[in-house]
Amino acid sequence: MFAIVDCNSFYCSCERLFRPALEGQPVVVLSNNDGCIIARSDEAKSLGIDMGIPYFMAKPLIEKYKVATFSSNYNLYGNLSWRVMETLRTLIGQQYVEVYSVDEAFIDLRHIPPSQIMALAKKIKTTVEMWTGIKVSVGVAPTKVLSKVANRLAKKHKEATSCVLVLDTPNKIMQALERTPVADIWGIGRQYAQKLLANNILTAHQLSKQTLMWAHKHLGGVVGVRLLRELQGNPSIEMQTPLICKQMIATTRMFGKPVNSLQHIKEAVATYTARAAEKLRRQYSVAKAITVFIVQQQPANSYSGRYKHGPSLSASTTLTIATSSSGLLIKQALLLAEQLYQEGSSYKKAGVILGHIVPNDSIQCNLFVANNHTVHSKLMQAVDNINFAMRNDIVKFAASGTERNWKMQQNFISPRYTTRWHELCLVH
Repeated sequence: MFAIVDCNSFYCSCERLFRPALEGQPVVVLSNNDGCIIARSDEAKSLGIDMGIPYFMAKPLIEKYKVATFSSNYNLYGNLSWRVMETLRTLIGQQYVEVYSVDEAFIDLRHIPPSQIMALAKKIKTTVEMWTGIKVSVGVAPTKVLSKVANRLAKKHKEATSCVLVLDTPNKIMQALERTPVADIWGIGRQYAQKLLANNILTAHQLSKQTLMWAHKHLGGVVGVRLLRELQGNPSIEMQTPLICKQMIATTRMFGKPVNSLQHIKEAVATYTARAAEKLRRQYSVAKAITVFIVQQQPANSYSGRYKHGPSLSASTTLTIATSSSGLLIKQALLLAEQLYQEGSSYKKAGVILGHIVPNDSIQCNLFVANNHTVHSKLMQAVDNINFAMRNDIVKFAASGTERNWKMQQNFISPRYTTRWHELCLVH
């Protein structure tokens, strides 16, 4: 058996955790730059506030019903996510937990006797909520895909299931599949859902009755076959070990307002490069390739009813020697930014991507270029230690700027209760 533990309206739950008065009240959380709604409490959903719509479109409803609104607070969400995952690892064992996303984790329960599954699922829910304050739903079934089906139904029918649902018999599985539209199956995207509906396959149960050959032909080959086997109760998607070292590291952000100055573009690119380099050093790696991209502001007269980015411009370069030095990477990134910048254009987003990543003890040197990796690594270690202790990038490169007027908007940001001493929750 496999379980998936899913935090209920995770971002909203994090905001409510330190504001008990918001329990039972409508809450929404906005995306970067306070652009769109990316999380809603059940109360906000019942008011008709849709997921993903721009904030300005939902604002009349939000103001009418006094919906609590928050900017994304990733420091808070990341720390609380870590606490939830650590609780699961403590309860079950690290080797049995796969962190799937910031608010979801699969658990391998194949070593647990069937008679103890339900009791353990309830214990997981109770313990996570007691230790972290974050409410969760638990779905258990013979495969990962079926556990996602169980979790969806557990969340949808909270009163009947108490947010815990175990599909441990063929009859329970069949009933759950009959109540699950094909569009809500884990692994079925929008295009495949439309294709299935066109073939008069409306529910997960109808899909599970198809043949493996049909799935191979109509659902993307081997991936579709795996999905169908999982729906039929045959485990085909194994637990994944955590990715210790990333093969690509990116830092991208929307600007708080359109930027048309080369200086501001370079400041943003330098800031994002330094952040990506810090992530690189955290996993004891170096990078030999760097890509910079900037996204132009979409012309006002090009609006067609859908919200999308304007044209994206990118440029890349390969370094002579791989490095994790912020200074060396920033130097190359700024040259690329100068190449991309077009006078007279406005930009809404920029980003930096580091590639060709290898361990820092496997640097391929160049016979004709001095390797100063040791000197740079000592400097970067000192900078990282200071910034970790003092927070808020107290030491940074001058190229990153001082005022940073281009930073994304966070007009409704809450305190970082769990990671900043001066933002601790005060109890009166």
